[in-house]
Amino acid sequence: MSIGGALAGGFVGTLVLTTILSAASELRLTRMDLPFLLGTAFTANRLRAKALGFALHFVAGLMFALVYYAVFVAIGESGWWLGAILGLVHALFASTALVNLLLPLVHPRMGSPLTGANSTALLEPPGFLMLNYGLQTPLVTIVAHIAFGAIVGGFTQLGG
Repeated sequence: MSIGGALAGGFVGTLVLTTILSAASELRLTRMDLPFLLGTAFTANRLRAKALGFALHFVAGLMFALVYYAVFVAIGESGWWLGAILGLVHALFASTALVNLLLPLVHPRMGSPLTGANSTALLEPPGFLMLNYGLQTPLVTIVAHIAFGAIVGGFTQLGG
């Protein structure tokens, strides 16, 4: 196990995760655009939000790879299948507690049940399992995060 392997896996895993999510959006399996969702927390400019969101998403991917690495060190084992399990847990946490409960509380441009009639939200809240962004969104999210975890786990194990 190596931290360098985890970071390399985090980079490659984030590329794969982002590609899966972008392809699913283009194929109309989901309306979710994670980089846009992240970027609009910092700017209302849609173009800048997308660019900033991609940068933030890659930083988050590297940070999550370090969290995965810490779990691997704590249990004394790593591998693609352990990473895949962590990816599943990551996807379930992200699509329930993180974006359903926490994100609408802190995102300044996301609507919520408390949004007033005299204000216009830039983003629709994702809802439980992000179902407000389409019925296929939970499946796409789980597949993408399992792929991320498997890649991080595999790279961590191969890193020595």
